[in-house]
Amino acid sequence: MSKRQESKYKINRRLGENLWGREKSPVNKREYGPGQHGQRRKKPTDFGTQLRAKQKLKGYYGNITERQFRKIYTEAIRKKGDTSENLIGLLERRLDAVVYRLKFAPTVFAARQLVSHGHVMLNGRRANIASILIKEGDEIELNSKMRENVQVLEAVASQERQVPDYLEVVDQKAFKGKFVRTPKLADVPYPVSMEPNLVIEFYSR
Repeated sequence: MSKRQESKYKINRRLGENLWGREKSPVNKREYGPGQHGQRRKKPTDFGTQLRAKQKLKGYYGNITERQFRKIYTEAIRKKGDTSENLIGLLERRLDAVVYRLKFAPTVFAARQLVSHGHVMLNGRRANIASILIKEGDEIELNSKMRENVQVLEAVASQERQVPDYLEVVDQKAFKGKFVRTPKLADVPYPVSMEPNLVIEFYSR
């Protein structure tokens, strides 16, 4: 099993935070990390604090690979404006992140699987690359086969989270949504505090 495929709850335990705000997360009962040394507390160094911020952000978006994450960082510093905000905006523009935000899947891992298995349409055309960056005005929908899927129906009906205002549900019955605008950090409904500025510092060392 690759690091990308490891249990999302292992990521929660390792970081000691309920990254996705889910009721079933073991962190709700045990905030310390896994293993016999999990309860030891050490004062983090600046490097450790920055690394943790990076791990949280990478983990939240489905434990994306270091190569992909660094690519996003490189694009964020290339763009004009605040690099931290650019980083968040690029992460939220990933197709798997948008599918998750629209509540078509219960987790970002499940959202990535929907995309990679070809169940997601982008502007009417099949899209199977989770890292595709969505543009303002793009429309995303599930194919007809997945509209009866139990997991999808449960995700849409779930009250654990709501669709943020930078997305719009165009047709609920057709499982169709639109990407309205690129969000800022303050717009993104993270269940835990994210510190993209520390991630920028980590890569700028």
